[in-house]
Amino acid sequence: MTSRNLDIVAIGDALVDVIATCDDAFLDRHGLPKGSMQLLEPAAADALYDAMGSAREMSGGSAANSMAGASAMGLSTAFVGQVADDQLGQIFAHDMRALRVQFDTPPVSDGLPTGRCLILVTPDAQRTMNTCPGASHQLRADALDEDLLASARIIMLEGYLFGPEQPRRAMERAIAIAHRAEREVALTLSESVCLPGRKENFIGTVESGGIDLLFANEDEVLQLTGRGDLDGAIGELARSVPTLVITRGPAGALAFERGVRTDVPAMAVQKVIDTTGAGDLFAAGFLAARCKGRGIERQLMTGGIAAAEVISHFGARPVADLKELVKL
Repeated sequence: MTSRNLDIVAIGDALVDVIATCDDAFLDRHGLPKGSMQLLEPAAADALYDAMGSAREMSGGSAANSMAGASAMGLSTAFVGQVADDQLGQIFAHDMRALRVQFDTPPVSDGLPTGRCLILVTPDAQRTMNTCPGASHQLRADALDEDLLASARIIMLEGYLFGPEQPRRAMERAIAIAHRAEREVALTLSESVCLPGRKENFIGTVESGGIDLLFANEDEVLQLTGRGDLDGAIGELARSVPTLVITRGPAGALAFERGVRTDVPAMAVQKVIDTTGAGDLFAAGFLAARCKGRGIERQLMTGGIAAAEVISHFGARPVADLKELVKL
């Protein structure tokens, strides 16, 4: 039975992550800058997949990971994303529903296959992401359930979908639905949105007041604004975004809300294994605390706890009992 009374509905890439370890020499041989994210055509994805060693396969995608984390912390969540009617699409749907994340987007039966992200993790725990979006970028505006979106307290959008025109139209419709229903719109930025030719549409959405809460890392806000200093980037974005949340890796995280800056330190981690999903789970923890009515400092701290859990093991989904860890 589907729910119409939700904490968060997220819209994003529906991908299956394929995670393998490698050394720096492997990245060099394949021309992959360590720590980067690049888009691949299906043929290039097949070639890289064949060259990878043994791998773990699990459903992924930035906003989908966030919903898995938020659900694990006790929130009622749903996810909207496009898969194909194929084996990977079935894996994705099964995984989301098993995590108690409502997922009802009908699969497409023609066209591109379900998207996948080939993730290479080096011994220093850095992940290099190689994404073949496939069917995920075929999400159409008419696939959105207006009643579902309007029922949620927060609508979360994923930056990776803001580049291609078709899914961008879907996200623009979601923003309009959310604001008509007086809901908060959160967006998690992605490096791909900051690329020339892509960021112009996004900046227009921000400046028009479309985004109420923006998640980004420090590098992304500098790229997006073209500023050379963090304070300048914050000042520029804060003119249009009521709540700005920036992760800074080992330096912790900060929020700038209603003219007030709040900083928190990073959570201690005994050993960093894989940074895949750190930002996704940070957003999940932040939003979970926000939905529970906690203050901005607790929101940041809860995000840090969730991120610390996910980087202590392989994969972008929580393994430990997040609900117990965050104690909301």
